[in-house]
Amino acid sequence: MKKLLFVFFALFLASGLTSAASFEPVWGRDGMLVTSVGPAAWAGQQVLENGGNAVDAAIATAFAAAVAHPFSSGVGGGMFAVVYSAADGTSTTLDARETAPAAATAEFYTRNPDSIRSGPKSVGVPGMVQGAWALHQKYGSMPWKDLLEPAIKMASEGYRVEIWHHNVVRRVEERLKQHPETQRIQTVDGKAPPLGWNHVQEDLAESLRYIQKKGGKALAVGPIAAKIAKATDNAVTELDLARYEVKWREPIRGAYRDYEIVSMPPPSSGGILLVQMFNILSRHDLSAMNHGSSDYVHLLASTMKLAFEDRAVNLGDSDFYDVPVERLTSMEYADEQAARFNPNGQVEPRSDAPQSPDDAGTTQISVMDKYGNAISLTQTINTLFGSKITVPGTGIVLNNEMDDFSIAPEVANAWEATGSSANAVAPGKRPLSSMAPTIVLQDGKPVMAIGSPMGTLIISAVLQTLINVIDFDFDAQRAVNAARFHHQWKPDRLTIEPEFSSDVRERLEVLGYTLREFSIIGAAELAMYDPEACMFWGGADGRRDSKAGPVNTSPVARPSETVQCMGASRNTAETVPD
Repeated sequence: MKKLLFVFFALFLASGLTSAASFEPVWGRDGMLVTSVGPAAWAGQQVLENGGNAVDAAIATAFAAAVAHPFSSGVGGGMFAVVYSAADGTSTTLDARETAPAAATAEFYTRNPDSIRSGPKSVGVPGMVQGAWALHQKYGSMPWKDLLEPAIKMASEGYRVEIWHHNVVRRVEERLKQHPETQRIQTVDGKAPPLGWNHVQEDLAESLRYIQKKGGKALAVGPIAAKIAKATDNAVTELDLARYEVKWREPIRGAYRDYEIVSMPPPSSGGILLVQMFNILSRHDLSAMNHGSSDYVHLLASTMKLAFEDRAVNLGDSDFYDVPVERLTSMEYADEQAARFNPNGQVEPRSDAPQSPDDAGTTQISVMDKYGNAISLTQTINTLFGSKITVPGTGIVLNNEMDDFSIAPEVANAWEATGSSANAVAPGKRPLSSMAPTIVLQDGKPVMAIGSPMGTLIISAVLQTLINVIDFDFDAQRAVNAARFHHQWKPDRLTIEPEFSSDVRERLEVLGYTLREFSIIGAAELAMYDPEACMFWGGADGRRDSKAGPVNTSPVARPSETVQCMGASRNTAETVPD
C-alpha cells in the first residue's frame, strides 16, 4: 500500500502557502468569520450582515462547506463546537462526533482490517445534522430554514471549482472508480472537475431541502435514514441512526499568561493536549527566544512529544474509558513533564504504546459577532471522501470515522498510525480525535476563536498560532502564516515546513531529530477581537483555500461620535484602518 500520508500532503504543493490569504489581517467593525472552506465563507458572512449571531453564521457556513468541500466535511460526518454565550457569560462544548454502530466489534476489524478504511463497515453513525440542530435550538437567533438557504443555493445552482478542489479530487480519481455514485457526482467523465467548472449537486440540494424541513431528525428517521442503511448494507442501521444523540460537555479549561484557554474535552484529545503543553511552556519566557530558532523549535517539539505520548496511552471516549483529565491538565503533572526536558537532546520516552489513529480531512469555522458571542466549529468525514460511499439519491458522502479507532495495538490505520486499548472499538463509542476547536478569553470575554483541519497536525497548528499572538504579539495574519513544525512522539520524527533555514535544520539534527519536510502543517483559522480598538481581525490560513469574512454594517464613527462596542460605548474614529 502506498503511504497515503505522503499522497495526501502532496496535493497541497500546487496550492502554495499564501495563495488564498492576504499578508495583512482582514478587519471588521461588527464581526468576523474565518473558515478553511473559502467558497462557503459568504454564507456565514451574509448571516452576520443580516443580524444573525455567531452560531447562526457557523451553522450556515457548515452546511455550505458540506456542499463546497464534500471531500472533507458534510452531512454524512460529525463535528465538535466550542461556544461562548454573551447572554450569560458561559462557555460550553457540543460533541456531535460519529459513533460506532451497535453491531461493530473490534474482532471483526482485526480479521478484516481493510474494512475499516473504506466501504460500508468504515462508516460511523453521523452526527453533523443533529449537532447543527442542537446548536440552533440552544443559541440560534435566525430561522433554521434561512440558515440552510445558502447551501441549497450552492448545491442547486452550482459553484465555481478552484485549484484546491481540483487538486483534491485529482488525487483520488482512481479510488473513486470503485464507487460509481461518488464518481458520477464528484468528477467530470471520471476526472477532477476542471478549473472554473460550475459544480452542481442537485441530489444534495434535495437532501438539504429535506433537512431544512425536518430539522435535527432528518437523518435519524425517514427516507434518508433508510437510504443510508441500504447504502451501508445495514452496517449502520436505521435503529443506529434513530438512537444517535449529541452530547453537551464541559470544556477543558486552562490558563496561559493572562488568557484562559477553553477547548474541547474527550473524545477530542485537542483540549487536553493544548492545556498540558501550555502548562509546560508557561515555565519559559518564549518572547525572549528567537522565534523559529533551533532552541525554540526544540523546546516546543519536546513539549509536543511529551503531550502526544499521553495521547496515545491515556485518551479515548470518556464515556467508555476513565480519562485522567484532572491529572493530565494539572500544574503538578506539568512539573513532572517539564522536568523531562533535555536542552541538549531528545526527550526520553517512558512508554512503548503506539500513537493513536486520527482524523485528517477536516474543515474549520471560527466566528465572533458584535453581540459578544464566539464559536469555534470543526467538522469532518475523516479522510478524503470518507468511506467513498455516496448514498444514492441523496448526494450525501458518508464518513469513514471507524478508521479513527484502534482495532489492535500493531494494526495501522490509513495514516500509518496505531493505538492503544483506550481507543478500542465498542458499540456506541466515539473514536478519538485531534480536532481542537478553541476559544481564548481575556478578563472573561472572548478575544480569539481558532481551530484547524488536518488530523494530529491540528493541535500543533493551534498551539503555535496562539503562541505567535500571545507571546510574540503577531497580528492575526502573520500568526497563521508563520512556518510551523510538528512532533507527535510516534513516529519519532520532527516534521517541518520548508521555510526553516539550513542552520536550524543542522542544529536540530545534532540534537537527535530525524527531520521530514511537509509543505503544509495544519491550516489555522483565527478570528480575533481587540477590545481596546473595538475591532475584529481575521487571519485566513493560505495553506488551504481559506477566507476571512469581515462584517462592516455599522457606519464609521466620526470624531465626535461613539458606537456600541461589545456592550460598551467607545469612540472608534481613529482605530478604523484607512
